[in-house]
Parts: sequence; structure tokens; C-alpha cells
Amino acid sequence: MGKLEQEVSRRKTFAIISHPDAGKTTLTEKLLLLGGAIRTAGSVKSRKSKKFATSDWMELEKQRGISVTSSVMQFVYDDFKINILDTPGHQDFSEDTYRTLMAVDSVVMIIDAAKGVEAQTLKLFKVCRDRGIPIFTFINKLDRQGKEPLELFEELEEVLGIETCPVNYPIGMGQSFCGVYDRFKKEIELYDDKKEETLLPAATLEDLRSVLSKVADESTIGQLEEELLLLDEAGNPFDEEAVRAGKQTPVFFGSAISSFGVPTFLRHFLGLAPGPAARETSKGQIAPTEPLFSGFIFKIQANMNPAHRDRIAFLRICSGKYEKGMETWLDRTGKAVKLAQPQQFFADSRENVEEAYPGDIVGIYDPGVYQIGDTLCEAKDTFNFGKLPTFPPEHFSKVRAKTALKQKHFIKGIEQLAQEGAVQIYKTERFEEYILGVVGQLQFDVFKYRMEAEYNVELDIQPMSFHIARWLMSEDVPREALRSTTNMVVHDGQDRPVILFENEFGLNWFQQKNPEIQLAESIV
Repeated sequence: MGKLEQEVSRRKTFAIISHPDAGKTTLTEKLLLLGGAIRTAGSVKSRKSKKFATSDWMELEKQRGISVTSSVMQFVYDDFKINILDTPGHQDFSEDTYRTLMAVDSVVMIIDAAKGVEAQTLKLFKVCRDRGIPIFTFINKLDRQGKEPLELFEELEEVLGIETCPVNYPIGMGQSFCGVYDRFKKEIELYDDKKEETLLPAATLEDLRSVLSKVADESTIGQLEEELLLLDEAGNPFDEEAVRAGKQTPVFFGSAISSFGVPTFLRHFLGLAPGPAARETSKGQIAPTEPLFSGFIFKIQANMNPAHRDRIAFLRICSGKYEKGMETWLDRTGKAVKLAQPQQFFADSRENVEEAYPGDIVGIYDPGVYQIGDTLCEAKDTFNFGKLPTFPPEHFSKVRAKTALKQKHFIKGIEQLAQEGAVQIYKTERFEEYILGVVGQLQFDVFKYRMEAEYNVELDIQPMSFHIARWLMSEDVPREALRSTTNMVVHDGQDRPVILFENEFGLNWFQQKNPEIQLAESIV
């Protein structure tokens, strides 16, 4: 096996998705602790001690206790090079999460044992299913009273439409919780408040009963035996091919806050999760072991270091070897680009990197030439990995600088933040006023905060009544056909006409009245 093949086989790149408060940040940190990447976990909720989650690097995230940007964390565990992409759990930032999911090889989905499948989980899961991304499920908070395991499996299968295969199974729940039984390794992992890992072999139900009789009551043991027999007879057998196609999810149980079940989960995950695979391009499939370098940009972040006003483009490496200072070709422009100052990240800290391989995420300095979805190739005969789609905004506000003297900073700020892809900027036709379009309301707060903190511009934001944007695809449309008291024509960042509508009724009425006018929900 050559060096490139060897490095590719070591990579595991995955994202963690969940509904807010299901325990995503906690699980991320416990994985980082296991890998020796951090020494103590920062709790988002412990405001008094000023400890914050490692992955929540933006000041606003620390204040609110939520993740609003996608962070990248890399560490080594058991000789695997692991890249975790932590994503926003809040639905107002689903667009950032969507693009992040394009850059991973598998996904860990966290479910709260008491709440089951929640709305945001469902939305993100659908993105994974559409792309066929392998999904691993971690059912969290087993040390609290929650839904019965069989009920949770049924919910996952019915609501998400994916087969389940429990790798381990809880022994009791809440106050009666005393551990999990590993169905693959035939061993019991006892729950211990001291956080010491206690693994006991139990090859048969008799062994299981013998070990548990010292720590669990008869009712708990009896229920476990009954349900394990039921799973063996009527449950889905483990199917590696179905897992890799995103049609079956291996299920794990644990408690991230107490670290219980996390090491077991990680060991199983590293054995089961796929590494970097071949990806479709405009010139057919490209394997990660292809010697020529290629990769695509899935995220741009301005001002990660406010002191330097830098812009970092996050690049997912798809093939070949990445080397510091190498010359590549940008497919969109056909121009040569030298990849300067390559860095690998750990939330807000970073270190220079000399080389990287498929599956790795590197940050490259962006002098203003990159766009989200750009493909970079070592070969002059370029190709691309396809465009990353955008979500149509659902909330709109007029935005201006409170002080006219700050206009220059204002324009620079909104243009740079719009290039990150989290907000969309439009201009009105007559007075060239700026309109901000976002997927979720909370993005207005983040935008306002960042304009003040990073560009020293105070904003006046006026909410508008529009909730739907449609791109005008027809040419030479008479202006009178577009004029209405319930819609508004604006232009996007590339000067393409967009019609804003107040609601579905207004959109439907417009389409009935003008059937010859073509509208698009999104445009690449």
C-alpha cells in the first residue's frame, strides 16, 4: 500500500447533527477528550465559570449558548486521523449545516432519549438521506428517564424511514439505568459514576443474568432478556452495505454528559464508518487515491481572527496530496491559484500544515477570489464537483448604516459576510437600498452583532413583510406585469432580478395571472 492509500485509509470525516439541546456539543467534546485534543470540557451552560464549548468560538455563541457556525476539529485516535465538523443545531442556520454535510463521509445523529426524533433532526436527516450519507445514531441521556428503546427504534423507522440495528442495548433507564449490553461484542458495559470503563463478557443470556444479578433488579433483567430475544428474532440483521448506502443506521446508547458509552461508540464507529470515497465530477468519478490533488470549498468565514480581518476558505480535499504553497487551478475562472498559508483548525485555534490528504479539511487564505462551491485542481485540465445549492430566504429586512460616515465600512462588511453564504444581499431597483434575506430570524441578530464587532458599523434594521423569493427566469418581461402592492422586484448580488412575495397566496396569484413568466426557487 502506497503512502497516499495508507493516509486515505486512516481518515474518518464526519459531521454531528441533532436538534438543539440533544447533546451535540457535549458529545463532540467527549470525543475530543478521548483523542487528547482537549484536557477539560467546557460546558456551554456554565456561564459563571466562564467555560465555553470548544467548538463555539464566536463571542455571540458564547453569550447565547448555541452554535451558529460550523467548526472544524481534527485529532488522532487509535492511529485514525479524525475530522469532526460540528454544525449549528439551531434551525435558523440550516443552510450552513447543509453545505457542511456535502463535505463529510458520514454523519452521527444524536437523539434525546426522552424526546425522540425532533423537527430539526428530521430536516437534517432528509438532507443526509437524499445524498445517501451513512448515518450512525447515538441515543443520548440514558441516565434520565426516556422513551422505551423499542419505541425509539419504531420512531426512527417510521418517521425517518431508515432501518435500525442496535449495536448495544440499554440495561434499565433513568434511576434503574446500570449499563449497556454490546450485542456485537457480547459484553456488558456497567454504568459507573466514577467514569471508569468496566467491560464484562456475557456470551449467553445465562452469563448476562449472572453478571447483572449483582447490579440490577429482576424486573430490569427480565425485560432486557425479553427484548434482546425479540431483537434477535425480529430485528434487522446488521447489513454493512445498507449502512454505507444510508439505508440502515447502527444505533448506540449512552450518556454524553457522563462520558458513558462514548469510548465504545467511537471504537465501533471507527470500525464501521466509511473513509473518503470516490466523488462525482463533471468528468466522471474521481477516487481519493487519484494522485493529482483536487478539492472544493464548502465554507468561507470572514474575520476568524478579528485583529487581522482575514478571510478563510474551508477546503475539503477529495483526491491526491495537498502540499503547502502548491499551485492549483480554479475551475470557475480557469486561472492559476497558489494555495497560501494552509492551516488546520481546532475551533478558533489553528496551526500551519505542510501536507494533507483526502478527507482532511484545510483552511486557505482567501484574498477575495473564492466562492462557496469552487473546485480547485492540481491539473490544468480542470473539472468541478458541482455547485452547492442555496436555500431561498424566508425573512427579509431593509438594512443601512446608522451613520452615513460609516457607509464604506458598511458596504465592505455586508459584501464580505454575504460571501460566506449565510445571508443573501439584494438591492432595490430605484434607490439602491440594501435588503438582507435570511433563512432564519436569528441570523439578523448574528449579522447585526458581527457588523458592529468586526466592522464597527451600527445598523438600522427594518423588518419587511416578504417571506418568499423567486428568481425571474424570463427575459423582456414588461415592468407593469411585475408591479404589485404585494410583491417587490429587487436584484441579487449578481444583478439578477428577484421577485419578493409576502406569502404563498401572493405567489400563486402572480403565477395564475402571468403563466408565461418563469420563476425559480433557487438559482446556481
